[in-house]
Amino acid sequence: MPVYNGEEFLEQALDSILGQTFADFSLVVSDNASTDRTPEILEAYAARDDRITVLRADANRGAAWNYNRVFEGCATPYFKWAAADDLLAPTCVQRLLDVLQAAPPSVVLAYPRTRVVDERGEPVGELVDDLATGPGASVTARFRKVVANVLWGNLVFALMRTEALKRTRLHGSFPSSDHVLLAELALIGSFVEVPELLFLRRRHARMSRLANTSAADASAFFDPAAEPVLDEFGRVYREHLLAIDRAGLTPSERRRVRAAFFATWALRRAKLDPRVMRVRSALRIRTRARRFVARLRR
Repeated sequence: MPVYNGEEFLEQALDSILGQTFADFSLVVSDNASTDRTPEILEAYAARDDRITVLRADANRGAAWNYNRVFEGCATPYFKWAAADDLLAPTCVQRLLDVLQAAPPSVVLAYPRTRVVDERGEPVGELVDDLATGPGASVTARFRKVVANVLWGNLVFALMRTEALKRTRLHGSFPSSDHVLLAELALIGSFVEVPELLFLRRRHARMSRLANTSAADASAFFDPAAEPVLDEFGRVYREHLLAIDRAGLTPSERRRVRAAFFATWALRRAKLDPRVMRVRSALRIRTRARRFVARLRR
């Protein structure tokens, strides 16, 4: 659990984790130099439960650094991130673990369905993450599905195979880096859904992307020391291509995945932000996709 100034919902989040029906886990919490009551809350909980390890930073190094920090040195076969404002149903970890342990090694993560709750924890809706793929799905199909459908990044809080996660670049220091991380995992293996509402995602005014609305603010949230990322779509586009290039694919697989990405990205960008989608750029991307497809047929 990475946290920064999370006093408002931290105790509820900790209680939901420590109250899991599956209890054989360690909880690593990294406090990114909080200035509120977060350190005191963590100290009190750690004193009561020896499963908790608290790491402290002397300065706020951003969300990306903090998310990656809690994964450093992970020696367990499975790993799960948790946010300091979300909640887990009591059986969440057990159900995900049961499914992932029963799945073939080609399945790299298991995720539950998501219920959205408000500041009081009251349900306000459900989110459908259409990202599950069968164990036999091709790398192209897996990658295309993530690029086309990932939205809130709920699957970042899935239960993952540690060895698969170690093969990724983890969280990048730029907005929407969680989308790229999930795409990298899709290049490695399949995702499986547990069709139960076990993840309670809290939507409130202070959550990361609602509190940091401008590109510069969102960039600083992820890494205050990095050069601001003002073109989020452009950066995420390039990072997806880098993910494909470093994935260890065969030349034919790489061509197919790149072709699928160009075609899917055009539609994805138009769907997410039609204001920045220009007809000329859409046609250009689709032309590149057609060229790749044509090469595959030769």
